[in-house]
Amino acid sequence: MDPFKGAPLVLVHHVGAKSGKERIAPLAYDIDGDNVIIIASKGGTPENPAWFHNLVANPDTKIELGPDVIEVTAEPLTEGEERARLYQQMADKMPNFHEYQKNTDRLIPVVVLHRK
Repeated sequence: MDPFKGAPLVLVHHVGAKSGKERIAPLAYDIDGDNVIIIASKGGTPENPAWFHNLVANPDTKIELGPDVIEVTAEPLTEGEERARLYQQMADKMPNFHEYQKNTDRLIPVVVLHRK
């Protein structure tokens, strides 16, 4: 069963931190003002997903949101009130994220994708 069946998806382009290869990750997202919000949950595993490390290394990228291709800069939030607010906002809409945080000792990062 797909935990995000019916959830809105964004295609996030990212460049491999080590390989330099372009990759695309389909991810559940939320909107906060003009920003697109994604969560680096990796299902609540102990480590962050590869795409997160790639966005930290190469934050200037693009996303595909519906028919639009949008240039963005990724801002990882790994602690603080803004991270907590955005995580809560998205997890309230997609409760699997609440479960993922319960399944790991790491504080799951939120990534804000700022439109350029």
